[in-house]
Amino acid sequence: MTSALAGKTAIVSGSGRGIGAAIAHKLAANGAAVVVNDLDADAAQQVADEITAAGGRAAVCAGSVTEEGFADRFVATAVDTFGGLDIIVNNAGYTWDTVVQNMGDEQWDAILDVHLKAPFQILRAAQPVISAAAKRERDQGDPVTRKVVNISSLAGLFGNAGQANYSAGKAGILGLTKAIAKEWGRYRVTVNAVAFGLIQTRLTSSATDDSTIDIAGQEIKVGVNPMILQAAQHLAPLGRLGTVEEAAGAVYLLCLPESDYITGEVLTCSGGLVG
Repeated sequence: MTSALAGKTAIVSGSGRGIGAAIAHKLAANGAAVVVNDLDADAAQQVADEITAAGGRAAVCAGSVTEEGFADRFVATAVDTFGGLDIIVNNAGYTWDTVVQNMGDEQWDAILDVHLKAPFQILRAAQPVISAAAKRERDQGDPVTRKVVNISSLAGLFGNAGQANYSAGKAGILGLTKAIAKEWGRYRVTVNAVAFGLIQTRLTSSATDDSTIDIAGQEIKVGVNPMILQAAQHLAPLGRLGTVEEAAGAVYLLCLPESDYITGEVLTCSGGLVG
């Protein structure tokens, strides 16, 4: 373990698996206390147990980020367990794809809720904690820089056929990022986004695998057209998909003190793949 983030407390939504779990492990391995969240309480607990077994500090706040009252509970877990809040990573999400003429309102709303409304609610819940801490630190002459990293996608930058809902949500989170960067600069908070390309997770497995996820009792098919997966690897300058550890590394860069004068920006982590 290193101490680059020693004394910091982070909340990472959707961190029981995949990219979120890798982010939680990365932050914890570098000294941060981490609140792990997932729909699956057992998955969240496993990540927290792995962090503590490695000598880190972790707590669990299980549940859906779209549940009423979740945002307040998420923030309170950090404050009550570790005494504050320094890093917010809005990562939770999933895909529910179809072309626009076949997309119902429920499908549209569900994806916008998890990718855009939930991050907004988490940031809103965190504001009183962050503003109070910033005032206290300013009065004491000991200012602290805090971090928000929102997760977007190439789909949010360029769109993607069959993903009108996901593309809209991931584009919206970029607008939210830039707005909150302007609002929270006075609190010494940097607010940035990472837009991922194709990262190797269960959501980007081959669609021929018939993989599904359970969201509130609804089985939703996930996966990417195998032709797209193959083409992406050839089109990306690095010639491969990214790993969850590499995705976590991009988020980590924006949590370090070295990025304290970077805010309102979008970092693309895609192996050079665009569009």
